[in-house]
Amino acid sequence: MSEDLSGKTAVVTGAANGIGFAIAARLAEAGASVVVSDIDESAAKAASDKIPGSMPFACDVRDENQVKALVEATVERFGALHVMVPNAGVAKAMPLVEMDLAAWREVTSVNLDGVFLAIRHAAPAIIAAGGGSIVTLGSVTALAGTPLIGHYAASKAAVVNLTKTAATELRAHNVRVNAVLPGFVGTHLVTSQVDSFEQQLGVPAGGFAALMDQKQGRLGTVEEVAEAVLFLAGDRSSFCNGSGLLLDGGLNASLF
Repeated sequence: MSEDLSGKTAVVTGAANGIGFAIAARLAEAGASVVVSDIDESAAKAASDKIPGSMPFACDVRDENQVKALVEATVERFGALHVMVPNAGVAKAMPLVEMDLAAWREVTSVNLDGVFLAIRHAAPAIIAAGGGSIVTLGSVTALAGTPLIGHYAASKAAVVNLTKTAATELRAHNVRVNAVLPGFVGTHLVTSQVDSFEQQLGVPAGGFAALMDQKQGRLGTVEEVAEAVLFLAGDRSSFCNGSGLLLDGGLNASLF
């Protein structure tokens, strides 16, 4: 049974490419009216042009006024908001001892502050619509220490905790809040960091691919993440609340 989001409106941040675009496209395929939001206005428009019936909206998720405007524009255009997917995220590999506060905040302001602001401003609109779903994007890195991306992993761990708190507070208002925790997915965000990982960890070229083969079997796909988000966004997951759906090919389950 496929999910039917007909008559629903969804917002996806960081939706111009990668996982965000795949999520926006899949929600639209399931019948939702989708707002394709991204910090890059031209990229948001280009992505929206590929998704029939969608609306592009430029938004820097670190800016509360812009997030508020995103929600207001969505309700004005489509009449309601039912699904929020705060997907926007950034990462840059570096050891903690080489990371200054500006580098730390560059990542956490998007990955954590952006999720908080999305929940803060989307929740009242979803409540006004009679209820709905918020699906955050955590990461398998939230569950263990992760060398070279300590700021990213810490922000994702905080997102998972924030998801649980929001689920508890919003349950009485018919708003469910769940997280998807992907493993390593074959996006530019991951592949662009491979050389840095290999150099800083002192492994030979190709070592990252071998590690993925050993731990995950393969890199995940954006389509697989989108399917998980669709499940949590729709009625088939009606008894899921405050949960974290691990989507990592067995990475977290494997000791060796």
